[in-house]
Amino acid sequence: MMKNRINILIIALLPLVFSCSNKEKPKLTNDKLKVVTTTTMITDMAKQIGGDYIELDGLMGAGVDPHLYKATEGDVIKLSNADIIFYNGLHLEGKLVSVFEKMNHKIEKTVALSDCLDKSTLIKSASFEGSYDPHIWFDIGYWKKMSIFFTENLITKDEKNKEVYQENLKNYLKKLNKLEFYIADQLKILDTSKRILVTAHDAFNYFGSMHSFQVVGLQGISTATEAGVKDLQKLSEFIIKNKVKSIFIESSVPRRTIEALQASVQSKGHNVSIGGSLYSDALGNPGTPEGTYIGMYKHNVRTIVNSLH
Repeated sequence: MMKNRINILIIALLPLVFSCSNKEKPKLTNDKLKVVTTTTMITDMAKQIGGDYIELDGLMGAGVDPHLYKATEGDVIKLSNADIIFYNGLHLEGKLVSVFEKMNHKIEKTVALSDCLDKSTLIKSASFEGSYDPHIWFDIGYWKKMSIFFTENLITKDEKNKEVYQENLKNYLKKLNKLEFYIADQLKILDTSKRILVTAHDAFNYFGSMHSFQVVGLQGISTATEAGVKDLQKLSEFIIKNKVKSIFIESSVPRRTIEALQASVQSKGHNVSIGGSLYSDALGNPGTPEGTYIGMYKHNVRTIVNSLH
């Protein structure tokens, strides 16, 4: 009940907050561009491209599930004070959509990075609102396009630092190219028959499409839907039939879902191990390698290869 009251209060405050932010405030020439991002992946992208030339505020932290994230009163203030806001789109940040729609009605300063992608190339999902799988960051080719789109929109708000942003983008794209080579090299030792990835929810379909994995999630694309007994039974039978060696928990999803799956498999006389924790909807802790997009991807690939090889 208390959460509902807070959400109602936030929505009620939006018109007042945004009407105040509509008034142009004089800026000093050395003011940094105020950038707000939603997911940790986008926050890292902003750090790589914007660097010290932007004032960055990421709403979500390590281990936070964007499917279930709700805006706080503090978030609304951050969003209203921002010069530009970047988010994933495709209903990943489902609980924030109404906030963004309200904001763009007043001021056009929100950017859905998924808008730069050709929708006909996305993975469709009849079970998810908007009909597209939103976990697009696991396709590195998409991530490159989104980084370019991010930079273009950043420059529209901060033309004076255009050359810096373009140079940072150039360096970031080189790192992403190296990441692709790294992944290809790591996956060489994993036979195609062993490339079955069982996780807590369907976050890795783009990863699977890129790297020839069959991906199966206990929950659907959104963690807002919970797995039932039938889901457990069906997936445990799949694991036994395909002799899956390991299954994986996710950093942003409670581990009990995968532990229940493991118990279901073992009750049928088949042994399956928990291969480790993968980063799906959020990066690792700031200051760690896994706290960056590239470090997260490398960690996931190493964990998967070591567990399934």
